[in-house]
Amino acid sequence: MMKILNIAFMILLFFYYNYGQSVSFQTYMNPVIPGDHPDATLTKIGNDYYTTGSSFNITPRIYHSTDLVHWEVIAQPVKASWSLYGDEPAGGIWGGHMVYFNDSYWHFFGRGSSMYYVKANDPEGPWSNPVSLSVPAGIPGLGRDNSIFIENDSTWYLLAKNGQSGNWIVELGDNGQPTGDYLDLTWINPAPDYPYSWAEGPVMWKHDGYYYYSFARNVGGGQYLMRGLELNESRDYWWAITDFFENVSNVNEIDFRTPNHCSPAVQLEDGTSWIFSQSYSLRNNSEWHGQGRQGLLHQVHYDTDGNVLADFTSNDAVNAPNLPSSGIPWMVPHSDYFNSDILHPEWSFSGYTPDHTHSITERPGWLRLSPRGKANTVVKHEAEHNYSLITRLDFNPESPNDQAGFWLFNGLETLYAKLNSTVNDSGKSVISFSFTDGDYYEAENSIGDTLWLKFYRDNHMLSAYFGSDGHNWSKIGEDIDVSAMDKNQPNYNGWIGTQLGLYVQGKSADFDFFIYRDAYSPIKAQPAANQFGTLRSVSGIAPAFLDSIDNNDWALYAGVEFGGKDYYIKPDSLEISASCASSGGIVEVWLDSIDTGQKIAECPITNTGSLDNFMTFKTAVDSASGMHDVYLRFLGSGKLFVIDWFKFIGTSYSPPVGIKEEDNFRIQNFTLYQNYPNPFNPVTVISWQLAVSSYVDLSIYNILGQKICTLVSEKQNADKHKIEWNASSAPSGVYIYKLRAGSFEQTKKMILLH
Repeated sequence: MMKILNIAFMILLFFYYNYGQSVSFQTYMNPVIPGDHPDATLTKIGNDYYTTGSSFNITPRIYHSTDLVHWEVIAQPVKASWSLYGDEPAGGIWGGHMVYFNDSYWHFFGRGSSMYYVKANDPEGPWSNPVSLSVPAGIPGLGRDNSIFIENDSTWYLLAKNGQSGNWIVELGDNGQPTGDYLDLTWINPAPDYPYSWAEGPVMWKHDGYYYYSFARNVGGGQYLMRGLELNESRDYWWAITDFFENVSNVNEIDFRTPNHCSPAVQLEDGTSWIFSQSYSLRNNSEWHGQGRQGLLHQVHYDTDGNVLADFTSNDAVNAPNLPSSGIPWMVPHSDYFNSDILHPEWSFSGYTPDHTHSITERPGWLRLSPRGKANTVVKHEAEHNYSLITRLDFNPESPNDQAGFWLFNGLETLYAKLNSTVNDSGKSVISFSFTDGDYYEAENSIGDTLWLKFYRDNHMLSAYFGSDGHNWSKIGEDIDVSAMDKNQPNYNGWIGTQLGLYVQGKSADFDFFIYRDAYSPIKAQPAANQFGTLRSVSGIAPAFLDSIDNNDWALYAGVEFGGKDYYIKPDSLEISASCASSGGIVEVWLDSIDTGQKIAECPITNTGSLDNFMTFKTAVDSASGMHDVYLRFLGSGKLFVIDWFKFIGTSYSPPVGIKEEDNFRIQNFTLYQNYPNPFNPVTVISWQLAVSSYVDLSIYNILGQKICTLVSEKQNADKHKIEWNASSAPSGVYIYKLRAGSFEQTKKMILLH
């Protein structure tokens, strides 16, 4: 037995050293921060990466990553309750750059015509109150789309932009204030011709002895760069200004074809360099322009003479940075059960919002929103074209002005869709579904104060539902076409894209949870959040199917919620709508990553007669709960099939009496779950469930089959269990963890990456 086990371990070792991490993380497709990420900056601190930028009327966020592709929101450096925050579209915070200097984290940003900074001892905060920067004599102001450059000798500078012809490199002191010394670079964009439009969003970095100074033309596109061997304000010390992005012949065919407002470049341990940029989606008559400027990742290439070009955006998958993902999921809005002591920083408020207008401690497990003079709204960026929002609401409206529910609105806050509990003009309690001042539907609220609401988005079509239990839904009216909110709009949509979230007006309301993508509603196969090999389409015009599917291609659908806590439902089976004109193939369903994650289903797809004839295929699904990134991997030969949508079929249940809500399911079988995160550094969590009381042995083995440690060796009750493994003293590599419980035995692999 041990010989067989050692052979298996050697096979795993061969796989790891020849193929590295899961194929899920070897490539990526832009945008990696979808929804909106204007005026992006980028900072490398140790093995961690941070990006911030303009937020405008939405509370600013700090994003964190370990691989530059998967991002999580970890903090809000400026509170919506700051007295100077503002409360108008395109207001709020301009720019934003977090850096590490003198043992502190600093976040510089613009508000109005002034620059400010906040400080913290940790990127997650708490952050100090904003401090205004003084303006050196001789400069009309510091502007707002600015960034920070830190020299090798720890001198640091603010790259300031104020006015169409103004560019300055302003030296900062240890206290974050300008010292009074600066370099005048107003020759970059002189009046009256302004050859580079606004020459805005300046950033700078250093590579192999050269200083690289880069700036954007304007919000519509164009990025330029110059380099020099020393910091000097004379143009004689700088090489000529050139285009930063490579020229491509098929630019009009590319979805995000105006990358600009780039971040400074960061260099990885393998010598590669990377930047962030922004771009609207401009194909298909700007059909998704309304979703704002997307966050794009590009590799940067230097030649031996110091010349530099950044990769232009591609419609296809490109190689990802050689970095560990550390279990961070794809950046989309995520479900929230409001079970922490503070509101997750992924939520933003729309404009100035006093602290007393929201709480998740007054009623534990619920978010309480209270009026603030006008609608009080917590939002997340609308990242995708297909999702289903679900919440449970406790609200007692008494007049038509009293409203609580879901709200989607554009950056200018002039177009919006609502699903809410309210009272109509006749004094009846209703659930209403509307779009701006046009389409309006309502249904009588016969349920009471506590009810469930569901918003379903299928490209440009929006539908609304309500119910009493989260399992049985009643539709409200007809589908509403909201394409006016998605397409090209004036003033670049107020600089940000569409927002989705929860709101109240008139009276306070309590929300039990927020679900972004319900597993039990149809998930459109195209567009995927990330994919490899399959055909990409950003069109919202039906049909938009997942096509060009061949062997080992895959597609990712992010933030899928399977249930748990207050949403008592579990998957029983999977349905896939597909057409096939060949012998077909297999759809594998993986959670969180391919090969290193948990495979929960395999669904055969067979010939349907033609690619125009779609049929529904069904298969059983292993147990799953909580929120996961769902990967579909396709196996077979030749062109396999075309997929329209898929969804999970759920079985509802009541929480067991005497068992905590977070236990989710009645234990019906033995299961060893995939550790999370995976890959990890250095702590991971291993979970399992026992159908009956059993003696449990949970041990860790290295790739040679040698036991590293035993985590559990005791009798345990029938229940769900979990334990942390801190591998700080173990070397990087593949490890096996094995669970023995009575006659049950199961092993899984995990990857430690220091």
